[in-house]
Amino acid sequence: MSHYAVTNPATGDIVKTYPQISDADLEKVIESAEHAYRTWSRNSSIDERAALIHKVGDLHSERRDDLAAIIVREMGKPIDQALGEVDFAADIYRYYADNAHEFLKDEPIDILSEDGTAFMRTNPLGVLIGVMPWNFPYYQVARFAGPNVVIGNTIILKHASQCPESAAAIQQIFHDAGAKEGVYTNVYASSGQVATVIADPRVQGVSLTGSEAAGSAVAEVAGRNLKKVVLELGGSDPFILLSTDDLDGAVDSAYAARMDNSGQSCNAAKRFIVIDDLYEDFRDKLTTKMLGATASDPTKDGADYGPLSSLGAAEGLDEQLKRAKAQGATVTTSGTRDGAFFPTAVITDISPDADAFHEEFFGPVASIYRVSSEDEAIQVANASPFGLGSYLFTTDKEQAMRVADKIDAGMVYINVVLADSPELPFGGVKRSGIGREMGRFGAAEFVNKKLIRVT
Repeated sequence: MSHYAVTNPATGDIVKTYPQISDADLEKVIESAEHAYRTWSRNSSIDERAALIHKVGDLHSERRDDLAAIIVREMGKPIDQALGEVDFAADIYRYYADNAHEFLKDEPIDILSEDGTAFMRTNPLGVLIGVMPWNFPYYQVARFAGPNVVIGNTIILKHASQCPESAAAIQQIFHDAGAKEGVYTNVYASSGQVATVIADPRVQGVSLTGSEAAGSAVAEVAGRNLKKVVLELGGSDPFILLSTDDLDGAVDSAYAARMDNSGQSCNAAKRFIVIDDLYEDFRDKLTTKMLGATASDPTKDGADYGPLSSLGAAEGLDEQLKRAKAQGATVTTSGTRDGAFFPTAVITDISPDADAFHEEFFGPVASIYRVSSEDEAIQVANASPFGLGSYLFTTDKEQAMRVADKIDAGMVYINVVLADSPELPFGGVKRSGIGREMGRFGAAEFVNKKLIRVT
């Protein structure tokens, strides 16, 4: 029985179900993707592939209202943020189309011998499978599919089980943009079927965005079959405040960085690490702002935030908060859970021995830590199994560079939040994953960097 279904988290209603792909049809998908790679991708020009991806971006823009409405139904994203996500996805596709020649140009090598020349040429790898999450249904696909189709790879896309409608909409866009059969194919596959695809010798790599457990399972299969893997996993990003000449502005930034996507963003600020002399004012102001936010109908403009993505997600977060309180933390909350609608909460007095010190809270929950020095701030920031993004607020430019160098994370944003952009690489270290997406580095993951030496 298929587990692919649109279940509106705001109402609990099952809107529509989708059948799981059969093993026989999955074999046809792999065969089609391999055929498209050998016939179309390898023989098409950069301009042809770029034109396809540019059209995909344009169709996202043309269909933005319908696309946004889909993910409001699927995972409760507030409509204004849903529209913003569609726009960002469109920008990513067009970015890779516009920069295709730059990213794929030959790179000369200065050789020691005076005899001849050498250069690196970028070739595609072949068929790739992407395993995508529910929290950003369009954006996550864009940053994987956009560069790789431009490069000449072909895509098999397995989306999250609660996002089958947006998955179908993306495939329709590729079809309507003129993609040949097999260039981009959505599959409603099980975890076991995904493992089968990864292991298939016609498939050359896998990109997953999701949980640590999913990443570990995918990496195990990929490693056993010697396949390239890119993983973007969880995050418990620190927001370090060492100095400011605008505390209210810093609090506003902290709130925005925590509450993006109703708090369900991998690289959202989750742990607020504040220097002694600013701690109490920051804590009080952020607590007031957090507790003043209200979960409401995500279809209405101006909602502070919407429901969590599912009832299960809300129940899991509820359990985490209860455990944090039982282990000695102070939990201040704005109310009680109502189905998937989750009240905002602030956690303080967290012991390093408590589970809350090490866990990721995926929802409208902020953890605040008090530190006495720059060194202690770095120590607390790095005392996490995760290392995705980080945020640093300081008025001291030298301190900013010094601390940024010492933070164990794939990304450091200084005095700014919500500044993601198509040209900026995205990815982490430690248990937050392997590899990069977006920008030039994202376009260099699934390629054959081929040396050509000429005498």
